[in-house]
Amino acid sequence: MEIIISNSSDKPIYEQICMQVKSFIMDGTLSAGEVLPSMRALAKDLHISVITVQRAYEDLTRDGFIETVSGKGSFVASQNREFIQEEQLRIAEELLQKVAEIGRSHGISLEQMTNILKLFYEE
Repeated sequence: MEIIISNSSDKPIYEQICMQVKSFIMDGTLSAGEVLPSMRALAKDLHISVITVQRAYEDLTRDGFIETVSGKGSFVASQNREFIQEEQLRIAEELLQKVAEIGRSHGISLEQMTNILKLFYEE
């Protein structure tokens, strides 16, 4: 698992970590039960604060992506199909919101946008 941090990103570092770990879990790079690096080890590798990694791991735990066992470490949680589908839907909604903003700002009709979406959806 290689996490890449961008200091020029508008997203906080803990959020960048969360997004990448979620992506690794959803695309199968990380599987259920797989151990994650300790907070200290990841902080050292990324040259960031342990508190930043702790915040990311707390958010990942809250969202159901990882489980932390005191004294043993953090592990990828058992995959819940409904949960992963909800997360994918949330991502799709964010992307579609951006597309809608582009369409509105450039005078592209909803019908034109729908026709474009159909082309990609039917592939």
